[in-house]
Amino acid sequence: MNRLIKWILGMMAALVVLVVAAIVLVPMFVDLHQYKRGLEELVTQQTGRSFTMGDDMDVSIFPWVGVRLSDLHLGSPEGFAAKDMVVVDQFEVRLKVMPLLSRRIEINTFVVDTPQIFFERRKDGRANWEGLGKADERGAQKKPAEEKTGSTDPALPIESLMVGDFTIRNGQIVFADKAAGLEKQITELNLTLGDISLDKPVKIDLSSRVDGKPLSLKGKIGPVGKNPGKSDIDFDLVLKALGMMDVKLAGKLVGLSDRPQANMALDVAPFSLRKLMAELDQPFFMETADPAVFEKIAMQANISGGASAVSLTSGQLTLDDSFLTFSGEAKAFEKPDVVFDLALDRIDLDRYLPPAQEKNKAGVPSSDGKKEAAPGAAPDYGPLRRLVLDGKLKIGHMKAANVTVSDIAAHVTARNGQIAVDPLSMNLYQGSLASALGIDVRQKKPETRINLDLNGVQAGPLIRDAVAKDLISGTLTADVSLAMAGSTPDQIKKSLDGKGQLTFTDGAIEGIDIAGMVRNAAAKAGLGQQTAEKPRTDFAELTVPFSVGQGIFHVNDAGLKSPLLRVNAAGKAYLMKEELDFRVEPKLVGTLKGQGDTMDRSGIMVPLLVTGSFASPKIRPDLAGMLGSGLPDTEKVKEMIDTKKLPATDVKSLEEEGKKVLKGLMPGLKN
Repeated sequence: MNRLIKWILGMMAALVVLVVAAIVLVPMFVDLHQYKRGLEELVTQQTGRSFTMGDDMDVSIFPWVGVRLSDLHLGSPEGFAAKDMVVVDQFEVRLKVMPLLSRRIEINTFVVDTPQIFFERRKDGRANWEGLGKADERGAQKKPAEEKTGSTDPALPIESLMVGDFTIRNGQIVFADKAAGLEKQITELNLTLGDISLDKPVKIDLSSRVDGKPLSLKGKIGPVGKNPGKSDIDFDLVLKALGMMDVKLAGKLVGLSDRPQANMALDVAPFSLRKLMAELDQPFFMETADPAVFEKIAMQANISGGASAVSLTSGQLTLDDSFLTFSGEAKAFEKPDVVFDLALDRIDLDRYLPPAQEKNKAGVPSSDGKKEAAPGAAPDYGPLRRLVLDGKLKIGHMKAANVTVSDIAAHVTARNGQIAVDPLSMNLYQGSLASALGIDVRQKKPETRINLDLNGVQAGPLIRDAVAKDLISGTLTADVSLAMAGSTPDQIKKSLDGKGQLTFTDGAIEGIDIAGMVRNAAAKAGLGQQTAEKPRTDFAELTVPFSVGQGIFHVNDAGLKSPLLRVNAAGKAYLMKEELDFRVEPKLVGTLKGQGDTMDRSGIMVPLLVTGSFASPKIRPDLAGMLGSGLPDTEKVKEMIDTKKLPATDVKSLEEEGKKVLKGLMPGLKN
């Protein structure tokens, strides 16, 4: 028995000696270059591409199984500018032998030195990476069967993994799209992974230059665990670009084996978008009136989502002097189905809009009333018909088109092609606006409805800011309801339908002196002298009821009331031809009442006609109407204004107002 044991031990000792001798002596005496040709042919067969490697080769077996190869070339197909798709100066990997017996992998070195990858797409659309690996068709046919019979257990067939040095040095990636005339390069690519294992986070240190611009990524990710996909994977990364942009991403990947999802916090440090675009040698994407905007952008948000839905919470966006808080969710991306809640403190939109265009030399608007050019393809409202939307918006203070508003609140909804902004409210110019807007895109032509309610708005400052002119002043109240169909100006004008009323109190019409017009008409009739004063018509109340339909804007009974003066107006505005046809009837009446006067008063009337185009209206006296109503004379004026019928307290005021109006209307009359 002892002899048997000694014999077995002797055999084992001899075997160990032979193994050690083989491990030590084989690399010394075996010529590895005789296998080089066979290895090149094997790779060529598996990839379908030419493959060569240099003569500098080294293999070790114990205690590290290692290989070092140099000058590796994987070719491109015929007809491409880049002869090789992949070039590697040197590749080295060393793996410890003994731990393999316990299913433990310990890699001492994994180094790829100066790899170069060339991706190329020709003008005919063919790419050099297409068809890679198709040479072995039998292997491709067997693969599905092998996958089908393979184990579904995601557990790795190893107990542990440790990598000492994982490095990619001085890499280069070139992408050239000849069809698009595009070429991008990643150079100075260096990647180091540290503490690689299954149960510890992996350190990442990546640096490179993209088209000569610096880009880096540092941080940790993992651990992945022994059952990849079954446990969450944490990550904490910092991306730096162009020396001016820092982005932090921290969170975890969950459900990788079932429904992958990322939950993370995003933090973008303040940066200048203009400088970023300039550093990328790209023109800025829009022209702005203020060249100093987009100089400060920062964002923070919590993001959670996967392939079916994404949500944003605790969002904060800084845009120059504006600060926005936001949250939202998007799902059913084929629609999509979106919910959002936005709150903006303030913004001056005029700074972000394009610069104001100069008027044409003639000073005439481009619209001349002519028919539009033949329309192109009809707008595609399919995306709006599918859209599902529920959003809330609040803005504390906003300036747009030089108009300032505050306390904006809006609720926007969309479903089945029906879009609504209801309610929409805001404060502006000491008053308020309440509105509701509805757009229906279920048919070929969109249908729009607007209800508008203005209360207590100071019209003078509003119009002055909006159009840079003094047109009318006073406190404005309005109630307007309009409907229209179509997407072009002509379609909207033809279909416009609705009604409303504008009421101005305690104001003035700037640029039009109704008394002066009457006076000038009288002067032409020999009753007075023309004067040159700044045009202005003061009033206590001005009401403009209107209706619109079939492309015609109707004003049936607009009325202006002021002490001793009444003005009634009626007529039409033809929206398609952009022409006016109005008759204005100024009356001199015997009362100091203005606002609130409901009596139908008679008086001296000198009618005016307003015709011409929107851009160049013409105003002239209606001589036939004036003669028909009789020319005013001193006795008629005295008879109309009889102070005996007035209370004693109003006589003095009437005399003073009467002098002003009478001198304005007919300077030739004596006191």
